[in-house]
Amino acid sequence: MRALTWQGLQQVEVKEVPDPLIEKPTDAVVRVTSTAICGSDLHLYNVLAAYLTPGDILGHEFMGIVEQVGSAVENLQVGDRVVVPFNISCGRCWMCDRGLFAQCETTQNVDQGKGASLFGYTSLYGSVPGGQAELVRVPHADFGPVKVDAGLSDERVLYLSDILPTAWQALEYADVPEGGTLAVLGLGPVGQLAVRSARHRGIRVIGVDRVPERNALAGRFGAEVVDLSSVEDVGDELREMTDGRGPDSVIDAVGMEAHGSPVLGAAVAAATRLPKPIARKAMETAGVDRLAALHTAIDAVRRGGTISISGVYGGMADPMPMMQLFDKGVQVRMGQCHVKRWTEELYELVSGAEDVLDLENLATHRVPLEQAPEMYRTFNDKEDGCVKVVLTP
Repeated sequence: MRALTWQGLQQVEVKEVPDPLIEKPTDAVVRVTSTAICGSDLHLYNVLAAYLTPGDILGHEFMGIVEQVGSAVENLQVGDRVVVPFNISCGRCWMCDRGLFAQCETTQNVDQGKGASLFGYTSLYGSVPGGQAELVRVPHADFGPVKVDAGLSDERVLYLSDILPTAWQALEYADVPEGGTLAVLGLGPVGQLAVRSARHRGIRVIGVDRVPERNALAGRFGAEVVDLSSVEDVGDELREMTDGRGPDSVIDAVGMEAHGSPVLGAAVAAATRLPKPIARKAMETAGVDRLAALHTAIDAVRRGGTISISGVYGGMADPMPMMQLFDKGVQVRMGQCHVKRWTEELYELVSGAEDVLDLENLATHRVPLEQAPEMYRTFNDKEDGCVKVVLTP
């Protein structure tokens, strides 16, 4: 089959690779009909080279048609149309029983000190071949895949694999009080869906980004927009918009992609070029994240407010303004999305007659899988108005 493979720093290629096989009774093989490039895929493209091997198949947002099922898979049949959550969970362990599917104890990567395995996401998370491919082996298919109605377009349900539940969880974790204000830092795909989800609930939203197309898109869905490139201090601007206090809740939908920290940005670039064992040590103990967005969230949120972090951070020893956090009495919630925790209510929301979150129009670029390398560059460089890329194998 054809699959998008990692080959080196900012180098991905579509290659011929062996077809996946049923390896365990709980496996299925899915023929992919749509797959997407996620903002967190750019961490693999730019930062996490130390945990990748040339030939690794990328991608964790995908859906398709079931082609084969293992002998223990009773919930799926060949021909079923499914969306596959990006985290791989068993549905039966202590963590899964508590809805903490991203911490599944059956697929947890104990040797790496990490949570549940993820599709297409490095040796830290199980080195499971990803979904930017024609076919995917889906472990724990007796629990994970979500059957979807044949009458819905792919793009109405594709984002149930990751970015929609990630945005929804970020909003839940933000704990916006009745009549309160939410600021969303970063208006990429997750930020856009956080804006739409919040506005769907009637919450006042202020969106913050530097990319004109992203600001304009959030504005069309009812967000008040702060252009990062036109204000001196985002915290001051947000306080001015909220009676001098700051927003009640802030979502950091940026993570380690943040601009504004040139020294740490240089450290990231340097770490990715070190020999892998040294680079891993640097990533895990030296603290190489760019924290501009998180520091902005800490500064901007009102006293007693809540910060919800959906953007991915990778460093272990990042400098944090702990005095400010403590003094302000800020709650902080974060973590990998527990996708299936939100599946039922989100499927009900998106599967109605009306596309209430305008999911079918989120993608700005729809191209064949063969054009994935070009689209990684475009998405990474924020060119051509690129907000979301959907690939067709």
